[in-house]
Amino acid sequence: MAWETPDKYFDQLERWLEMEGEAERQRMAERRLAKRSGDPERSGETLVNLRLADDRPGLGGRHLIDFAKPASERLPMHRLKVGSPVVVSQEDNPHDKGLSGVVSARGSTFLQVALEEWPQGKRFAVDLCPDEKTRLRQLSAMARARLLHGGQRSLRDRLLGLREPRFDPPPAVQFLARLNPPQEEAVRFALSARDFAILHGPPGTGKTTTLSEVVFQAVRAGAKVLACAPSNTAVDNLLERLVEHTPTVIRVGHPARVFEALRGHTLDELVEGDPSMAIVRGMHREAEALMRKAQKPSRGRGAYNRGSGHYAEARTLRQQARMMERRIVQQVLSSADVVCTTLTLDEELLGDRRFDLVVIDEACQATEPALWQAMLRGDRLVLAGDHCQLPPTILSLDAAREGFRVSPMERLIESLGAPVFQRLRVQYRMHESIMRFSSDQFYDGDLVADLSVKSHRLADLPGVKRADQDPPVLEFWDTAGAGWEEELEPDGESKRNPREAGWVVGQVEQFMAAGVEPSQIAVIAPYAAQVRLLRSRLPIEGLEIDTVDGFQGREKEAVILTFVRSNAEGEIGFLGEVRRTNVALTRARRAVRAIGDSATLGRHPFYSQLLDYFQEAGAYRTVWELDGADGFDVS
Repeated sequence: MAWETPDKYFDQLERWLEMEGEAERQRMAERRLAKRSGDPERSGETLVNLRLADDRPGLGGRHLIDFAKPASERLPMHRLKVGSPVVVSQEDNPHDKGLSGVVSARGSTFLQVALEEWPQGKRFAVDLCPDEKTRLRQLSAMARARLLHGGQRSLRDRLLGLREPRFDPPPAVQFLARLNPPQEEAVRFALSARDFAILHGPPGTGKTTTLSEVVFQAVRAGAKVLACAPSNTAVDNLLERLVEHTPTVIRVGHPARVFEALRGHTLDELVEGDPSMAIVRGMHREAEALMRKAQKPSRGRGAYNRGSGHYAEARTLRQQARMMERRIVQQVLSSADVVCTTLTLDEELLGDRRFDLVVIDEACQATEPALWQAMLRGDRLVLAGDHCQLPPTILSLDAAREGFRVSPMERLIESLGAPVFQRLRVQYRMHESIMRFSSDQFYDGDLVADLSVKSHRLADLPGVKRADQDPPVLEFWDTAGAGWEEELEPDGESKRNPREAGWVVGQVEQFMAAGVEPSQIAVIAPYAAQVRLLRSRLPIEGLEIDTVDGFQGREKEAVILTFVRSNAEGEIGFLGEVRRTNVALTRARRAVRAIGDSATLGRHPFYSQLLDYFQEAGAYRTVWELDGADGFDVS
């Protein structure tokens, strides 16, 4: 939609941010109540009864602490991902305000947190905390964007639909990477934009590779580029591509939030490696020695004055060291062709630095307010993502209903259409029969499977046993009439389906018996309760079981999907957000196994068409076929 005035647009965004903040505060209150009622971990945002299992030094003097349950038992399902802001507190001390930290690694039995201070205590709780700093930065950027005047208003007004976007003729490009024709066309299109352009990248089409080529070409032409994404993982995926060809790329952000293999490109490490830092470290050592000298008991005439003098000299040295360190930071940043960061920009660090081009990957996972910090840093903008996959996560249902869940990229495509975006069409992930349904439903039938993946199957993988009849690429197992109904998790609000879970266990065992590695299999469920149930039944190292949201941006050779919903009323809940199912289906490279109740799902037009698709592909089965097989009792 186009907005009548910038003021109306920014007023609406401020309202949504306040609603979201209130929803976050409400969630925190519910979590505190859950702690008192005895089940604090149900929300997935808290882990309790943790012990300090291991530690190691981190960058910048930080402590990397591994927290684990007693006897290294598996952690329950949780939402504490790498990069999440958390608070670590003493579980036995209700007055402990806790230490702020960042999740730096996670495994099935541990959670690693980067902390500035050593945690005191024996038993700990780790809580996800609201990122209020991000909201304040967004409000500040929106206030500045609202007041733009003169030539600086040009990009803002075009992003709001108040003025037409402008394009120059596509430039001639000598490509660095091997790209297919739609990718090459998209790169030329992005480089021709005078204001902004959008690259629409359906699953497996090489969106990040294409966006990286845009950055390479801009740098080759002498541009300074700011490369952003909503999440640390997305930033690192982009960084991984950029370091191959771009001369100087710097990753800004907490080192604990960065893939370990890429930490050599972080600002922290590059500053630490600067020769001048030896002087800074020496000044800090000298200041510490003076502080120790000042603190030593001393008697005699002038002892007090000598102590005061040592303190004053130490303060001066520390101030000089900090000033020199800031100069080194700015010098390192100024040397960069590309600065990579999340959309929560460190304004103090970047100062008044501007860029010739700003690119935002995974732009459909960003809310409108998240756009403006980056937008204010450049004159041209390129957005890349797929609005047919999961939208931004919004806690406030009211704000979501009003439109807060619509990303700026989705809004621009819907309001301005074909002139502002190019779609990538050749995909390199899925067997053609896995791709086709999503292509027809979400991408106007545009997607084409590259020859390298068009007909690949599980039987082509090393170690997978070949049989007289290779496992089918697609299967949907229908539970209609079998009484495999959903249920509420005991003492919870999330739904699960124990009979479907039993079927999933059998499918995992079949895949593994055929030689498929656990790490090549994804089990996806739309409900957290089903994930918890399946994790308890399938404690297999390497096997990943998660919600749809947890698998966005990922892929596996085989995907097992349990739809869970089965009820007489035909209610499907948030399965009605069909983009969630698009994500689930398109995580698979070579095989999809799905199970659900056609009588429940089929009342929704999308799922009715999905069931028809499986039938037309000869992939429709019913659990009644299993009755009596290997002792399997359907009823």
